[in-house]
Amino acid sequence: MPDLTLIDVTDASGVVTAPQWLVKAEPLHRDLRPQLPADYAGAMARVFASGGRLVLATQEDAVLGLAVWRVLENTMFGRFLYVDDLVTDSALRSRGVGKALLSRCEAIAVELGCREFVLDSGVQRASAHRFYFREGLIVRAFNFGKSLTTPSGS
Repeated sequence: MPDLTLIDVTDASGVVTAPQWLVKAEPLHRDLRPQLPADYAGAMARVFASGGRLVLATQEDAVLGLAVWRVLENTMFGRFLYVDDLVTDSALRSRGVGKALLSRCEAIAVELGCREFVLDSGVQRASAHRFYFREGLIVRAFNFGKSLTTPSGS
């Protein structure tokens, strides 16, 4: 996509360096994650404090896509870059926005000495899975989870 600009909204320590872009990212981010709390900036501040970082694909004043990523280390992969969220504007899919964000995250992983690049994708997102396969990602495992409830008032 011509004139696509990638903007790091956070610095290496998670400080928001482009707050105006964080505000502009919210509607698109909610397309993927409608369950985000009403206080988007506060929620994202907690994500950034726990290691999350945000990069946007933009054109002029519009956010076309975004990726939330973090570097982790575990016994399975060693040091790896994990993508929490990757979303593009649905009207602009298959135009290179997602590819640009994925490539940027992979480059960051290499820069930061990661051995692996990892993301999870909901089982209902078949078109996203086709994209990931085209980009060379493979299915390595099933991700199992269980929602937990806490006693009221906790």
